[in-house]
Amino acid sequence: MENYDSPEEGEYVQKNSKQSNVLPLWGNERSMNLNPLILTNIQSSHYFKVNLYELKTYHEVIDEIYYKVTHLEPWEKGSRRTSGQTGMCGGVRGVGAGGIVSTAYCLLYKLFTLKLTRKQLNGLITHCDSPYIRALGFMYIRYTQPPTSLLEWYESYLDDEEEMDVKAGGGQTMKLGHILRQWLMKLEWFSTLFPRIPVPIQQKIQKHLEERYPSNTTQVSVTGGTASSSGAFTTDREEKKWDKDRKGREWGKDREWREDHTRDYLRDDRERDNSVRYHDRERRTERHRDDRERYSERDRKYRDKSRSPQRGAARERSPRREHNRHSRTDRDKEHKHKHKHR
Repeated sequence: MENYDSPEEGEYVQKNSKQSNVLPLWGNERSMNLNPLILTNIQSSHYFKVNLYELKTYHEVIDEIYYKVTHLEPWEKGSRRTSGQTGMCGGVRGVGAGGIVSTAYCLLYKLFTLKLTRKQLNGLITHCDSPYIRALGFMYIRYTQPPTSLLEWYESYLDDEEEMDVKAGGGQTMKLGHILRQWLMKLEWFSTLFPRIPVPIQQKIQKHLEERYPSNTTQVSVTGGTASSSGAFTTDREEKKWDKDRKGREWGKDREWREDHTRDYLRDDRERDNSVRYHDRERRTERHRDDRERYSERDRKYRDKSRSPQRGAARERSPRREHNRHSRTDRDKEHKHKHKHR
């Protein structure tokens, strides 16, 4: 493979040397530098724990990518709601509400657990069966390889014309070369972040891409910024200014809709809470009514039983009671007789 060194001038110079088949891992060796929310959803997903657990070899995982992967987003379509989140809990920060993690990211982490070699990774990025196999290989590089070697890996494929649909549910086709240029210049990818590239290395990469792809016409990138058709991106200051102006316009335009939407949500919540409280109160009232009726019936039976004439007659006709009554009468007569003759 071609290797590039970075001298003081900031230009990459080709260097021929034989490289080890063992790939270095940059950053966190346990999380693959993935967003914690995405990693947690991957490790707890049924697809990863059951289906992918049965895949033990590199070739089996490649076959699974060929048959299952249809986009490159971290979440499946419609499974994650961020509309009500603001600040650090919304957008690309990847915290707050989770969702159904995508097949692509589950398989990406499965490749990480296999500890790919340099030869295997080259096999991924040059695979001819599916563009998604190649894309996951390049994504593996972006997450795990040292920033100094990113351009070395991507250099030969920056003009690749192979197309794929990167959006969950379809509707956003991109060329592989444009995707790689964006991954080199942007941290954001849909609703997650790539590992940060140190500023000196980022500046050298940006200078190299600007020299190779001079800016001509602009087009909208995946994350909402602007990018040239050849891959050169605007500066961060210009992007921030553009985002600020755009957000101001959108806020003024959509403020009334947001207020109506919030009011509808609050009304629905109140109605739901009132309904729950009403049904709970009805159930408690009905339960108390049943208890009162049951206890009243029991008391009535005991009361009627104690007042029954048959029970009184039976008590009077009891032999023991008759014996006691006669014995008491005889004792009283004898006592009176003794006192009378004193």
